[in-house]
Amino acid sequence: MKRKVAALLLAMAGVSVSTSATAGVDLDAMLKHNQFNVVEISPDGQFLAATVPQEDREGLVVMRLSDSAFTTAFTLGKDEYIHQFSWVNDKRLLIRVSERIGALEAPQDTGQLYGLDFDQRTPDLLVGWQTEGQHLGTLMGSRKERVAALSTHKIPGDDHHVIITTFPYDTYERFNTAELLDVDTGRRTVLAHAPISNADFDSDNAGVVRFAVALQKDNTSKLWYRPTNDSDWKLINDETTSHVVETPLGFSADNRIAYLQVERTSGPDAVVAYDTASGDRKEILRDAVADPGRIVGTFGGNNAPVGVIYDDGIPHSAFFDPQSREARLYDMLEKGFPGSAVTVTSTTRDGRLLLVHVYSDRDPGKFYLFDTQTRQAKSLLSGRSWVDPKAMAQTRVLQIKARDGVPLRAYLTLPPGRDPKHLPLVVFPHGGPIGVHDSWGYDTDAQLLAAAGYAVLQVNYRGSGNYGKHFVDIGAQQWGGAMQDDLTDATEWTVAQGLVDRSRMCIYGASYGAYASLEGVSKDPALYKCAVGYVGVYDLPMLVADASDKSTRLENWRKDWIGTDPAELAKASPNLHADRIKVPVFLAAGGEDETAPIKHTEKMEAALKKAGVPVETLYFSTEGHGFYTLEHRREFYTRLLAFLDRNIGEKSMAATH
Repeated sequence: MKRKVAALLLAMAGVSVSTSATAGVDLDAMLKHNQFNVVEISPDGQFLAATVPQEDREGLVVMRLSDSAFTTAFTLGKDEYIHQFSWVNDKRLLIRVSERIGALEAPQDTGQLYGLDFDQRTPDLLVGWQTEGQHLGTLMGSRKERVAALSTHKIPGDDHHVIITTFPYDTYERFNTAELLDVDTGRRTVLAHAPISNADFDSDNAGVVRFAVALQKDNTSKLWYRPTNDSDWKLINDETTSHVVETPLGFSADNRIAYLQVERTSGPDAVVAYDTASGDRKEILRDAVADPGRIVGTFGGNNAPVGVIYDDGIPHSAFFDPQSREARLYDMLEKGFPGSAVTVTSTTRDGRLLLVHVYSDRDPGKFYLFDTQTRQAKSLLSGRSWVDPKAMAQTRVLQIKARDGVPLRAYLTLPPGRDPKHLPLVVFPHGGPIGVHDSWGYDTDAQLLAAAGYAVLQVNYRGSGNYGKHFVDIGAQQWGGAMQDDLTDATEWTVAQGLVDRSRMCIYGASYGAYASLEGVSKDPALYKCAVGYVGVYDLPMLVADASDKSTRLENWRKDWIGTDPAELAKASPNLHADRIKVPVFLAAGGEDETAPIKHTEKMEAALKKAGVPVETLYFSTEGHGFYTLEHRREFYTRLLAFLDRNIGEKSMAATH
């Protein structure tokens, strides 16, 4: 079955694995898309549905498990992706569509919602408008209008309806509505109007819309509650007064207890049980280090929350009741796949069959079908069948203290087959930066660089997500400040441990990571031997000024998190201090990048040349926030590896002897 599935997925993608290599690295194998991204089992256990990524779009296939026959397959239009899909009954899927510009740009939900039967060739448009050139059908009875479906909530026991959050595009103030959608006909019935603009809704297991949560223009959150569809909304949390965010996670089976993720003023977020009848609150789960990650629901039935998977180091599970069926099965699965992360992605209605995703730092991931009665796991699919985990690099989990005592989490990927001593190092800061974090797992950039012989350091500097409100807050207005110092401190730590060679270190990042790279060689000119900025921003006054032209929310966000003092912004802008940079630089950018406009890179290049700093550039006028096409990505990584080799790799060693 696995060979048959792989063959179809490869055929849909229209690509093959190449043996071309650069500096000992098979770039095409490294850069090739997954054979699939997301897989779900149907409620009756008869079918699997899987998304299939391609060069500039995404498709979906449905396979019958009994004989491995494919019942349908389709692809979306150019630059369109599947934002989310789920089975709503034994035969029908709901599919939300998104658009993406640039490989690093998170796909943006378009608000279009489609229905697809397991044997149907063309999806039915249920909500939204029909995109020209997509050739997807429109269901009779659905309304083609400028309305977006922002979210979907299934109703346990109801195979024909879901609750969606919608808003009309033609209104200035977005007062959303919660509507009951018939997934067969596309007909909608209004269930609730939002008490506040920009709200999303959450419903209980009986389909009653009971929560409304919204992020306001000042970037503060409000949570509203009502017990019945006929009740008035009541504000139960206002971040402007409580100073914490509360987010609904779901309801207990009897609909009395609502589970909330609640920020704490120090330490990670907690899961709180909110008794909607008495108003009592009780903290039921809190990790020592990490915020709640993926929520684990009951296997089968109403999918009520019962536990959490925490994403710190190798992801691990924790449950409200450690003796629950789900807790015992997760414990069995985690022990059965030691050294790997285990996630149950979907289950059958009766909870007997579990679709389990297993991945690690060396394995991009495999899917297994686990029978809870026989306790047997059957291998189904591999995301990247051409990857040999035994040949991949391992990642160490690091705990480091910054100079002011703040604890930092970091990951160090070491080149396979090399003694972990005095290695050349690439510091690889993540983008974002606020609220984003690096995780343990298979990372293509880290594996690619490790295959070329480099150790790779990824640091969750302050301001990163996953470690509580306080850890995020202390990153406010610290561009070029304490956030940058955290990267420096982690780099120095690896040197002190004897793991890396101080004389062969480079810093490379994308988006904010590109800013951190150029700021790193500006602020600490002697620390690194080179820097790489990929689709970055380098002029903070210009970045903040541009935000005011886009939206009030974005303007407020950048003022809160980057700052407003012109002198301080200029002080932390690497393009304004290029004369402090003493090492070679490689810059790459896309002409259609709206997140980090190419003018940032052009100004950085001009400043470096004026200061006499060696600088190389790679521009693609048709690319956005990250390069899309395989040819452009291959050229970027070929240039990147050659640049690193000349400055901290084998060529640099040969040049000094």
